[in-house]
Amino acid sequence: MGFFLKLILTGLGWSFGGPLGGIIGYAIGSLFSGGPRLIRSEVTDTFGNTEEKRDFNVTLLVLSAAVMKADGNVKRSELDYVKRFFLQNFGQERAENYIKMLREILEKDYNLYEVSQQVGRYMDYASRLQLLHYLFGIANADGNVTQQELGVINTISDYMGITNSDFSSLKAMFIKETDSAYKILGIDPSASDEEVKRAYREMAKKNHPDLVSNLGDEVRQAAEKKFQEVNAAYESIKKQRGM
Repeated sequence: MGFFLKLILTGLGWSFGGPLGGIIGYAIGSLFSGGPRLIRSEVTDTFGNTEEKRDFNVTLLVLSAAVMKADGNVKRSELDYVKRFFLQNFGQERAENYIKMLREILEKDYNLYEVSQQVGRYMDYASRLQLLHYLFGIANADGNVTQQELGVINTISDYMGITNSDFSSLKAMFIKETDSAYKILGIDPSASDEEVKRAYREMAKKNHPDLVSNLGDEVRQAAEKKFQEVNAAYESIKKQRGM
């Protein structure tokens, strides 16, 4: 990584060097043309003023690009999904800057293993689950998660250190099957009522929006959708069983 990029990332408090730092630096260099002092101010205004928020949001862009390019065709519905998320959560100006950065990232190829491994090392588990939830949302933006998209998300999940059970739970929120409610809770339909209750408590605790409150109210509010899916799955099973 060049000295100039190191100066930018250090000045912002960014935790990412390595492959993610290189991708971020490439995009920043394409977006901003001022000197070091101007860039530092512009990037802070663009991506937020706390390290955790910047790390999460920019990582979302990098991994979003991988999912969007999975089937060799970046769809308008996928780009619109990302635009809506950033517009709803960060306002017009910042949303436009994030999308500009995404367009630059889409032009660059990178090692998905190295990037995902770095995310796994530096980001807490709850935040990684939320990232994965967003990625499924992008893939499902056109109403269909392709096998190529599912494969890329599965690969990212493995490399980030997400358990198979948690991956299957998130997948079941977007790819509905007859036993999706059980998969969301990470259990088999043959589980006892007590096992269902225990699985719900564990999954609700793992996916509680408060766990990502450090990323800001915007991400916490988005995380509530995932939490609601867990609650809905539990209510569905209770109704089926008459619990």
